[in-house]
Amino acid sequence: MRLLSNVMIAAIATACVATSAIGQRPDDQISPRSMELLAKGNAHLAAGRFVEADEALETALAVDPRNRAAYNSLARVAQRERLFGQSIRYTRKALLLEPNDRDAIAIQGEAMVELGALAKAKENQAKLQKLCPTGCAQLAELSATITRGPSVASATAPEVSKKN
Repeated sequence: MRLLSNVMIAAIATACVATSAIGQRPDDQISPRSMELLAKGNAHLAAGRFVEADEALETALAVDPRNRAAYNSLARVAQRERLFGQSIRYTRKALLLEPNDRDAIAIQGEAMVELGALAKAKENQAKLQKLCPTGCAQLAELSATITRGPSVASATAPEVSKKN
């Protein structure tokens, strides 16, 4: 009797797992609606309308959370708004989906440079050199950013007199 109940529980659990996997799409198929929203978001980003870009890209991720390009575009929006920590978080999410995403590695490295984390940015540069030994646009862009150096971390706050 005890064995029968354990077998029944295992059979039901196996059936539930098998049926949930049947309805899922493969990882390389992103929803067309998500891709449309990504295109809208990129158009808004190019036009400098960051709020609209952010909304379209967030919606693209709500439609399909596996859209790495939307994470990368959100990271670009965050960089343009000088929110470098948020940019790094978005690229981490893209890198969880695909650890060798050259765009995400480059964007993350650029944000790290802006925050003054040159050692970490150079690690990203080394990753890109392994991924594209003959060179690629992402590697050239990150190398130029590292050479230029941080613009935010080197900026000093204006002197303000203390008032009690």
